[in-house]
Amino acid sequence: MGRELRQTVFTDEDHQLFRTRLEQSLGVLDDTLTRSSFGLPQPMLGAELEMFLADPDDGLPVARNEEVRLAAADPRLVLEVNRYNLEGNLTPVPLRGSPFTALHQETRDLLNAVAKAALPHDAVPYCSGILPTLRPGDLTRHNVSPKRRYSLLDDALGRTPRDLNVHVHGEQSCRLRSDTVCAQGAVSSWQIHLTVPASDFARFYNAAQLVIAPVLAVCANSPVLLGRLLWDESRIPWYEQAFGTPRSPASGSFERTGFGEGWVRDGVGELMEAACRHRPLLPMCADTAPTEETDHGGPAELEELRLHMGTVWWWNRPVYDPIGDGHLRIEMRALPSGPTPADMAANTALLIGLVLDHAADHEPVVPALPFTHARANFYAAARQGLNATLWWPQARGAPAQRNAHDLVRSLLGRAARGLAGADVADDEIQRWLGVIEARVASGGSPAHWHRHARRAGACDRDIFRHSLKQATEDVPVHAWTVPGSVG
Repeated sequence: MGRELRQTVFTDEDHQLFRTRLEQSLGVLDDTLTRSSFGLPQPMLGAELEMFLADPDDGLPVARNEEVRLAAADPRLVLEVNRYNLEGNLTPVPLRGSPFTALHQETRDLLNAVAKAALPHDAVPYCSGILPTLRPGDLTRHNVSPKRRYSLLDDALGRTPRDLNVHVHGEQSCRLRSDTVCAQGAVSSWQIHLTVPASDFARFYNAAQLVIAPVLAVCANSPVLLGRLLWDESRIPWYEQAFGTPRSPASGSFERTGFGEGWVRDGVGELMEAACRHRPLLPMCADTAPTEETDHGGPAELEELRLHMGTVWWWNRPVYDPIGDGHLRIEMRALPSGPTPADMAANTALLIGLVLDHAADHEPVVPALPFTHARANFYAAARQGLNATLWWPQARGAPAQRNAHDLVRSLLGRAARGLAGADVADDEIQRWLGVIEARVASGGSPAHWHRHARRAGACDRDIFRHSLKQATEDVPVHAWTVPGSVG
């Protein structure tokens, strides 16, 4: 979905051909995954950093993403949905040694480059799940980025303000009528990519689905939207509604956004097949039909399947990539952006460590937890953060309910074990999981700090300025000043 689209009008014949190509792609995918050369010799780790451009004084969004991107002249930067959103694609690194330090340093360097390019436009990069100073007028069509794909998505989704009544009910309530994907520009993510072997895809994917709830609870960073205190991670329900489509119970269709429908049992093809049941939004076909091998001997391109998967917005999304000999990866999209490069590196270490350790279990591929409990965990963590009560598998007996704060603390050892098994250096593990340990000991996530600052009388502008200063100095959130001293 990151590439621009050459076609703007689609006929019934385009839709029919695209569906045929998707069916062909699923068969070709099965054959491609069995190639002896398919996959990478070692796991790789990557990340996408979404950010806001904001005025450094009042925190209001600055709609200059194209100007800043051109000034930065950095191929890692691409435009996001609204004109005050940018995305940086970090360089993938091997998952061994000091991968999180590498991501941390590149994140700092990239933000410094954006800050330099944004300075003439009176803007700064700001990393947060939601920009707390947004106003309803910032989420209208005039702010959509000048990329053809966003207008095409709007047309394809075919929604009206009556259809898209975006709302979140938390400590307060927030509601917005919109007929455009620009409502999604209110949120920013820190998206983590992990390459996984095709033969063990189900095990890794289910591990990611299981552990994302406690990780999200301690990383939550989106408590305020349009001036209202909502969920700890309000970005989750807002995004689902902004990009989702109404679901008809009679149709049996799968959600276009959301957590998913069940544990994976057979492999990545199971998820790809589920995604292909959705109506194609952008039925742009390649010049030739899918084949197992390209002219140059590489794996299948599967252009239609890859384009279609970019229009299905699950929180953990499978990615097929034909580059080189080809590989699979899991795109973990649930974590918020920010608040600092150090916090994002630590969040990544916790998530990856837990995925690795749970995927390495000699237990059945399907975790010992009903999927309905795993899904309930995800939304409970998004709503209540470290105060949530989560279901968790037990070594013996039925799953038990655990306080999220206590559960995260108890899982740090498993995260360390998972990273050690991947040959991550001991000092690397201690450094970044130590940030999480200190955050848990301090009693709260970034969202928790924000709530306390609000209750101590700080306004959203003061909170923005304070957190911007801490982020610029890369001070992890557990070391931030007490809320009463903000402003």
